[in-house]
Amino acid sequence: MVTLVNLRAYWRFLVVIRRFSPLIVAYWRDRKRFLIVGGGRDVDEATQRERADVLLDILLTLGPTFIKLGQLLSTRPDVLPPAYIDVLEGLQDDVPPAPWDESKRVLEDELGPVGETFDGFDDDPISGASLGQVYTARYEGNDVAVKVRRPGIEELVEADLRAIRWSLPIIRRFIGGGRAFSLENLSEEFAKTIREEMDYRREREMLEEIRANFADNDRIRIPTAYESASSPRVLTMEYIGGTKISRVDELDAAGLDRTEIAETLQRVYLQMIVEDGVFHADPHPGNLAVDEDGTVIFYDFGMSGRVDPFIQEKIVEFYVAIARQDIDAILDTLIAMGTLSPEADRDVMGNVMELAIADARGEDIEQYRVNQIIEQVESTIYEFPLRLPRNLALVLRVATVVEGVCVTLDPEFDFIATATDYLEEEGYYERTARELAEGAGQQLQRTTESLFTVPPKADEFLDRANRGDLQVGVTIQDESRVLDKLAMRIAYSVLLAVGVLSATILYSFAGDWRLAGVVLMLAAPLAVALYRSFRKKRGVRATPQFTRQGMKEQRED
Repeated sequence: MVTLVNLRAYWRFLVVIRRFSPLIVAYWRDRKRFLIVGGGRDVDEATQRERADVLLDILLTLGPTFIKLGQLLSTRPDVLPPAYIDVLEGLQDDVPPAPWDESKRVLEDELGPVGETFDGFDDDPISGASLGQVYTARYEGNDVAVKVRRPGIEELVEADLRAIRWSLPIIRRFIGGGRAFSLENLSEEFAKTIREEMDYRREREMLEEIRANFADNDRIRIPTAYESASSPRVLTMEYIGGTKISRVDELDAAGLDRTEIAETLQRVYLQMIVEDGVFHADPHPGNLAVDEDGTVIFYDFGMSGRVDPFIQEKIVEFYVAIARQDIDAILDTLIAMGTLSPEADRDVMGNVMELAIADARGEDIEQYRVNQIIEQVESTIYEFPLRLPRNLALVLRVATVVEGVCVTLDPEFDFIATATDYLEEEGYYERTARELAEGAGQQLQRTTESLFTVPPKADEFLDRANRGDLQVGVTIQDESRVLDKLAMRIAYSVLLAVGVLSATILYSFAGDWRLAGVVLMLAAPLAVALYRSFRKKRGVRATPQFTRQGMKEQRED
């Protein structure tokens, strides 16, 4: 099986490189206009969108694994520019279902004969995705939805993951250092995410945990999972019908209050992220429905995540800072969460945030659109070395998608007002305000003390150094060419070692002492050069660069 996966991975690697070759050449020309020589060239947004469309077609052609990769890329503004994000956000995980015979084989391998396990089973799937498909059935007298992993998907995914890992060294040559690091992290994240999503046992556990957190909330419904009819490749859940949340005409016809539905949805996600620390991470309209009484129904917990307490605290601070229009607090929170690099210019980012808030505010000073703010931030932070933590990327995606659903339900929906009300009711806003007040008092005390200890400019200098915003330029003068000499010695040593090793291999395995002798003769000048580099002077000597006399001479010059 391992050999088969390896062979398949080699083939997929070649296919991936061939498919991506037009984009690779285009990106290389962005750095070297004539491939080998020439300066770089600027790429406008229209060209980026054209390339994003090409990338979308490539991902769709390469199949299920790469469709999932594209969906993950749409949540990572640290890897792709906004134009690519916009195009990939529309990537739908919708592929033709596998034949029933193949799905039936998976069911029977996991649960036994279908007729014995279920009271009835409809072999026509109601939805098909890249990793699995959903059927309806009867189980223990109840209507259920049965999610079955796509046959043979494990081998395909493992081969594709290896192909992606092998492709990274090539791709990293065409992107910047910061984004190369993010891309490598994304590869590891993607491998973990897609394996988790294929494990229906984990999905059931996440579903049950989130369901327990909302056991007392009658405004939402989460299906019950049946452990006795579930396995790592099969998940049987309660079947709950409803109206798709984006069908506003049908909701109006049913006499439902769309603003109330939007508020319920927003509050649910605030509780998941800020209070519970475990959340449903795929809130697109296909996974949300509304019951006849206005209850919001959640489907598909395959993509879900956790938020650690530190990030929860920072998210609260972020909401409060936006409500207060405190630019410094917004930037400090983004840096603390790891969303914004400390190397980013605070003045530039401050101007961006001010413009974003002013653009999103509208006539009412209390009206904000969080997705507009996030888009503005994402558009700017792409230019800086940014490394998004995995679940924070999911949180950003959830925030924008939920806000979009809420605005579809109610174009005048006030996202920040709802969030502020929730935080106030739960005591978060008061606690954060108290902490901010305490922080302001401490800062005032420190400022007062600084008036008597160091000049204000020096205090500002030390404060910037403490925040990590201070940049110091250092120029090292190497007049004695110490680094050059060391580099030459290393080069001589490496080339000499390669020559000796090559001669040894030729003599040992080929038995050709003549050819081995020729190689040694070619390597001999390197040995002489290396020897002379040590004989010219005893050791490598450097002229001190930072003596008092030297600094005095530099000042006089």
